[in-house]
Amino acid sequence: MSTQSTKQELKAALKASHAWWSDMGVDIPAPLPNKPLAATKRNPQATTPQTTPQTNITAKPTEVDISKQLEKAAEQAKAAPTLEALKTVIEAFDAGVLSDHARNIVFARGNPNADIMVIGEAPGRTEDETGKPFVGPAGQLLDKMFAAINLDEASLYITNVCNWRPPENRNPNDGELALCAPFITRHMELIAPKLVVIVGGISLQALTGKAGIMKARGRWQELTIGGEQIPAMPLYHPAFLLRRPELKKDAWRDLLAIKERLKDI
Repeated sequence: MSTQSTKQELKAALKASHAWWSDMGVDIPAPLPNKPLAATKRNPQATTPQTTPQTNITAKPTEVDISKQLEKAAEQAKAAPTLEALKTVIEAFDAGVLSDHARNIVFARGNPNADIMVIGEAPGRTEDETGKPFVGPAGQLLDKMFAAINLDEASLYITNVCNWRPPENRNPNDGELALCAPFITRHMELIAPKLVVIVGGISLQALTGKAGIMKARGRWQELTIGGEQIPAMPLYHPAFLLRRPELKKDAWRDLLAIKERLKDI
């Protein structure tokens, strides 16, 4: 195989990979142009350290600042008497990097009177643009999964443990999940579901403290919501199933378990 044909195949593979990640909502930075290094002129003054103090430098948040934001999130979330009030609180809340980089908060979609609450991880690009959870390719698969057991937006209420899209589509870190925890806790209390579907490993850890979705999926958990013990079923995230379609058979068994459990509600 010639060197030229090998380069063409590599370029085609790279282009296909970028297209796939773009469909999944991941921003692919444009490649930097190849520029020759400019010759630098020796400047005696440039080697002299600058001693002039700088001003207007934003200090990194301290532990005290973070603690205050956590307290503020807990107080405001607990005080929200309705879903609309909770949404207003989240819209106005300073979540640091999360709220600074997100276009919109992603609150919920579906029926707030539904018995089933579906809780995912964090918004992607499409969700950030629309302000609704699970509306990109992964969300479309999730809708098909629930449709297979005769559930739709009329019988589901769908949200996330994190209401903002993290920068670069990364996962929310532990501190950010802690900051979001009062909001999802109050969200669950206001919905008062009879059954919860936990979608993905990040939401599993945020809601139960357990790690490892591959081990936990298919096993009923319990969440304390408003003083009541509510059954919760962990599912693979549909974005994961798009990458690992051979695991859809496991997701199907979990969906059938949910369907069976609904008979007792």
